[in-house]
Amino acid sequence: MTPGAEARTYLIGLGGLPDDEINLAEAALVLASIDRPRAALEPYRRHLERLVADVRAYVGDGEAALELRAEALAQVLTKRYGYVVDEAIEDVVEGANLMHVIDARRGLAVGVGILYLHVAATLGWAIEGLDFPTRFPVRLEHLGIRAIVDPAAGARIVGAADLRGLLKALVGNHAELDPSRYRGLSKRDILLRLQNDIKVYLLRGEKLDHALERVETALLFAPEAALLWREAGLLHAHLDNVKEAVAALEEYMRCNAGDAARYRTSVLLQELRGRLG
Repeated sequence: MTPGAEARTYLIGLGGLPDDEINLAEAALVLASIDRPRAALEPYRRHLERLVADVRAYVGDGEAALELRAEALAQVLTKRYGYVVDEAIEDVVEGANLMHVIDARRGLAVGVGILYLHVAATLGWAIEGLDFPTRFPVRLEHLGIRAIVDPAAGARIVGAADLRGLLKALVGNHAELDPSRYRGLSKRDILLRLQNDIKVYLLRGEKLDHALERVETALLFAPEAALLWREAGLLHAHLDNVKEAVAALEEYMRCNAGDAARYRTSVLLQELRGRLG
């Protein structure tokens, strides 16, 4: 589905914000509302506030130690509210929808992970989501000490050995745990990953028009993401929307500082311009 006027305005505004000013959970709720245009956001906002209040009450007053912070997130989100990562979820569109995640208490790793990030960040704790395949571990930091929590593993603290074993299970025995696996994601990148999970699911089902809608929605809040413009152009070309394909690929060329696909894209762009006459 395409965003309504209110959601579209919000997402365009998001596209001009610095990353540290993005309200991640609110943005995810607005994205969720695209598929549930009649749903009120307020009950979900109240639930987010309740999660924050419960975690705050768990750690008590004063400066909570890192281990207590991780324990509080696990006890409140996983034990009390029953949030789980559903790795076998069939409907990825719902699994990535934060409204559905809150209603069902389950969803994709990034959907559930956003709740951890929101609660911790609201409490002023240093936390970030990590760029790890399939899973979405989060890293807490306090007084120079770090701990990685995996919501898909019951929100327990995981070490390098755990992550190495998980990576090999997911990618293959050849995979090694290099620094890129510990890369923190920006809030915008997390929202893009949420949309990308849906896009990949739709492409596998050969629903090109719906996948294109997701890409174009992502471009509203990430207008400088060159590869998204290329994806939009290729999808438009597959759907025989030649004029739109040309416009998207021209935008890709404008945003792109130079990657391996630039030359191939320029050749395709020439061909499409020729079809326009």
